[in-house]
Amino acid sequence: MVKKISEKEFNKVKESKLAVIDFSAQWCGPCKMLAPILDDVSKELNGKVSFFNIDIDENPALASQFAIQNIPSLVLFKDGEKVDMQVGFQPRANLLQFINAHL
Repeated sequence: MVKKISEKEFNKVKESKLAVIDFSAQWCGPCKMLAPILDDVSKELNGKVSFFNIDIDENPALASQFAIQNIPSLVLFKDGEKVDMQVGFQPRANLLQFINAHL
């Protein structure tokens, strides 16, 4: 399951062994296409990877902190540190490859 969080809850990301953050917005078409794929992958990798969603319109400081200029943007954290980033819509196979490279 992808958990929607705000700046106040960002520490949950840092507490995760491996976390994927989906930076998106309500008005973003590619973000809406990616959401069900992320949800599916989050169920497949349940217990191995934590999945979070951050709305850039509601959390502009976080978007700025991670230099999010295009959405959707996926940022991968390992042990609380940013280790990788992927921008734009990704098919399921590419998303799994992106995540599995860090498992």
